[in-house]
Amino acid sequence: MEFNRRKFLYYTSLSGFALAVGACNRNAKSKGNSFTKNPNKLGIALVGLGSYSWGQLAPALQLTKHCYLAGLVTGSPDKIPIWQQKYGIKDQNIYSYDTMHTIANNDEIDVIYIVVPTALHAKYSSIAANAGKHVWCEKPMAMTVEECQSIIDVCAKNKRKLSIGYRMQHEPNTQTIIEYARSKPYGKIQKIEATAGYAGGGGTGWRHQKAMGGGALYDMGVYTINGIRYAAGMEPIRVLRAKQYTNRPELFKEVDETTSYELEFENGLIGYGKTSVGENMNLLRVDSEKGWYELSPMQSYSGVEGKTSDGILLNKPIENQQAKQMDDNALAIIKKMPVLVPGEEGMRDIRIVEAIIEASMTQQAVKI
Repeated sequence: MEFNRRKFLYYTSLSGFALAVGACNRNAKSKGNSFTKNPNKLGIALVGLGSYSWGQLAPALQLTKHCYLAGLVTGSPDKIPIWQQKYGIKDQNIYSYDTMHTIANNDEIDVIYIVVPTALHAKYSSIAANAGKHVWCEKPMAMTVEECQSIIDVCAKNKRKLSIGYRMQHEPNTQTIIEYARSKPYGKIQKIEATAGYAGGGGTGWRHQKAMGGGALYDMGVYTINGIRYAAGMEPIRVLRAKQYTNRPELFKEVDETTSYELEFENGLIGYGKTSVGENMNLLRVDSEKGWYELSPMQSYSGVEGKTSDGILLNKPIENQQAKQMDDNALAIIKKMPVLVPGEEGMRDIRIVEAIIEASMTQQAVKI
């Protein structure tokens, strides 16, 4: 009976959620500027307190100039005292997934950052936008093109900005590659190669579950797809061939451990992509008529750098990629400017993901 009472309080109201952890919350120490709304910064609420929120986004928000950590949405009450002790989040700025919609009444929160498993992106992005908050959604944007479109539509209906968490497009060395696609300093691009992967083990987490968006292609593959697209400066028209497989079926029972594919562009350019959660790989290379250039690593949290065939080093320093990404997105809201990576960009990658899956299943080329 006691368990049911506490569960009822937790899931039915914001006040109940606070009561369930109130004893610990009252002992939390205030740090940073989380207790007071800063009129010159946007308040950010993180939805999902997993490793990326804890290890990357929350620390990065301590470095940002135009936004700050203001709130949390979680299904794990035991995590709340730890977060409050470290970041001083107000009790009234902490929500469960069932009370998340009541953020509509909280003027201290301007943006909701969706950091849950991919299969849940559409659901919680919709709740965020309908609460009147701007939406930042981690990549991959969603499971399907239809889900991506639903996120775009609900943000447009509520006149809220939507940005997808492609941090690499905010990174200065990557921006040089994007500029090269426009200026073509080494002549016509002839071939692009993009690889992204890590040697991971087994497990039962959501990244091993097909229905939740697990597998190499969704997890890491969008880095390669997005990289090939921005390095080419245009959109592919066809998946020529693709292969999804696992070398460890006892560990990867539902999802791909590795995916390789080839994208064809209208001018005959071919982009070669490979992604894996069984092999370490991290490269973006562009071969052109008069030379080549590359980033290696091309998608790490730090240390992204590269070089060109004529000895130019691509190594502009950056303190924190996530902080740069969030500050850029916050400024777009504050200044009422277009975001760097809108929802349409995320949807283009998911359209290609779906085509790669189909090409692998049918062993035939698939039009994008």
